[in-house]
Amino acid sequence: MYLDRMEVPTHILSKAVPAHVQRRAISRLIKNIMIVGTLLALALTIGAVGYHYTDDLPWLDAFLNASMILTGMGPVAPLIRPSAKVFAIVYAMVSGVFFLTMVAVLLGPAVQVFLHRFHLELAENRRGDKSDAAP
Repeated sequence: MYLDRMEVPTHILSKAVPAHVQRRAISRLIKNIMIVGTLLALALTIGAVGYHYTDDLPWLDAFLNASMILTGMGPVAPLIRPSAKVFAIVYAMVSGVFFLTMVAVLLGPAVQVFLHRFHLELAENRRGDKSDAAP
């Protein structure tokens, strides 16, 4: 089978990331979680206020609709007024971009640690190639 002959680069996985890089990544992750939480609360509030005032939904239903749109599930309560439908269109478009951006912000520190680890591996390989090439 093909998978039996495949070489797995275990040397990349076995090397630890330096402690200062891990501490920096954890502090960035905590900071990014706080930023995303704040922006999420703001986006949810904007959606709830919009649904409440454009279609006269009760606050609980407005928050439910806003959270369902924000997570990509779709509205729960049927919208009656044209102004509410226009708001829902705009809010859904903004929510899609917002969701993808927040995922990228949350994954940023993990990707940075991975790239740092990959960069260290490349640097060690270059040093090894230079020492092998010398007479």
